[in-house]
Amino acid sequence: MFHVQRDAEGRLIRVEAAPFAESSGQLDAEDQEIQSWFANQSVESSLLQLRQTDPEMIRVLEDLIHLLTTKGVLRITDLPAAAQHKLVHRSQAREGLGGLNRLIGDDDNSLI
Repeated sequence: MFHVQRDAEGRLIRVEAAPFAESSGQLDAEDQEIQSWFANQSVESSLLQLRQTDPEMIRVLEDLIHLLTTKGVLRITDLPAAAQHKLVHRSQAREGLGGLNRLIGDDDNSLI
């Protein structure tokens, strides 16, 4: 059984395995509302994980594009104009940091 709290419209807003002060009832683990709650929580958790790793992935992609252009495998002009514009601006921003660019999120031992 799960202890639940509902809002004024009767929608689940909290589900816990243990009793809690604001609990307004209980539902069986097989109940459709409980199943939907946990399915939604799983989706939200996955979306949050993706959002949290987006900046790291962006850096990986920037570095990959830089490597491919440096090796001559890809030319910046092979990319759509909007992508070229964004990459150039990001590259200029990173260059503008000068010696500080290694301090910002390059590895797990970064200072910032």
